Amino acid sequence: MDDAADATRTVEPPDGGPSVPMMRRSTVLLRELLELSDDFERRLGQELSVNPTDLEAMEHLLMSGPLGPSELSRRLSISTASTTKVVDRLVELGHVTREDHPTDRRSVLVVPTATSRARALSVLMPMIFEIDAELDNFTAEQQHTITTYLEGVVSVYRTHAGPASATRGAPR
Repeated sequence: MDDAADATRTVEPPDGGPSVPMMRRSTVLLRELLELSDDFERRLGQELSVNPTDLEAMEHLLMSGPLGPSELSRRLSISTASTTKVVDRLVELGHVTREDHPTDRRSVLVVPTATSRARALSVLMPMIFEIDAELDNFTAEQQHTITTYLEGVVSVYRTHAGPASATRGAPR
């Protein structure tokens, strides 16, 4: 059956609830990708011995570099008191240090340690490189189509995820 036919069929749930449109294979695979991404994040958290909130803080620090506690609190959408606890745990595990801010002597920056960065990247980079290499199986035109599709998917997610995700991953 082709994708167009799949998109117009409905599935009757066994519980008698409302029928739902059957999704195309690409959409089902995208959902599976999201679930596997969650599984991978759990694995990375286990590798680094951190909980999901601490891992999210680490991700922000690895992607953005040193951040002040207030900015980290804003990005995590948690209170400054909770952020202090997150940073304390990360310091205790050797993932970050607190360093004096270079231009504001009243504040500090939370800085990922080189060892922790290397440890996280040793898990992340092989997967990232393998995913990127998958594009080598497609022509330039096909790669453009894939990119256009993914840009659309990201846009839909941003719309439905709310304001906190509006700048996540956006070009700097």
